[in-house]
Amino acid sequence: MKIAVLGAGAIGGYFGALLARSGSEVHLVARGRHLDALRADGLRIRSGLGDLHLHHGDGGLRIAAGTGEVGAADVVLFCVKSYDTDEAARSLAPMLGPDTGVVSLQNGIDNEEKLAAVIGPEHVMGGVAYIFARLAGPGEVVHTGGPRRIIFGELDGRRSGRAEALLRACEAADFPVELSDDIRAALWAKFAFICAQAGLTAVTRLPIGTIREVPESMALFRRVVEEVTAVAAAEGVRLPDDLPDRHIGTANSLEADGRSSLYDDMVAGRRMELDALLGEVVRRAERAGVPVPAAQTLHAVLRPWQLANASPA
Repeated sequence: MKIAVLGAGAIGGYFGALLARSGSEVHLVARGRHLDALRADGLRIRSGLGDLHLHHGDGGLRIAAGTGEVGAADVVLFCVKSYDTDEAARSLAPMLGPDTGVVSLQNGIDNEEKLAAVIGPEHVMGGVAYIFARLAGPGEVVHTGGPRRIIFGELDGRRSGRAEALLRACEAADFPVELSDDIRAALWAKFAFICAQAGLTAVTRLPIGTIREVPESMALFRRVVEEVTAVAAAEGVRLPDDLPDRHIGTANSLEADGRSSLYDDMVAGRRMELDALLGEVVRRAERAGVPVPAAQTLHAVLRPWQLANASPA
């Protein structure tokens, strides 16, 4: 396959590297110092599951400075930060052929709607990535934990040719993958987890291992998951009744020092995805008339950080 990665940071860089190593033609679209580092010394992946160092031309890896250098792709992995969705979507046109699928692997549940408004719903696919990774520096991705699993699918649930082809490419890259016939439910399920995990690690500024030792904190974690599940139900998305238990189990299985990208951005003074996470829960809950006091509290506590980080120094 010809796969483009727009937003070749931690998530896009990690999965893009594995796909390129296995033989897919992968174009990483980057900019700034990250682009310079990729061109000069390639992409470095550091992971407890094995390190990887690929240069332009190794396997199927290609480095691009813009979407115009790539041309039409079979699939685009759309991995930009949620607050950059609208702008990045407008840059997709040179990579879109008649049947190109654009798979969002972003945080949040409204990115697919934003993409469809710009490029047309026929191109948009949904996806979730279960992985903890960060960009340690230009050209260097650190995989810090999580199952490194992707779930994706067509928004209407059909098993299209492009979805089947991407499934085969991911299987060849040897990471866990699932082609879902109900990707909206998968999006909401992950959304419930990340709102709780990101919210708690950011508010406490502590890793999940410390949080899960405190019963009161894990009770709050559960309440956030339950609230998001209730909002999903109000929008017609039914999630498993045992989802809170599953997510508690997932939290208990994570590396003890794991935090979240929301925490990382907060303490580094970078823009935060709070609006796409807890902010979106609060907005949708208000429209549906669903009470979400736990999510509202976490959002209110983190909102000053969001505003401070968004302001020029």
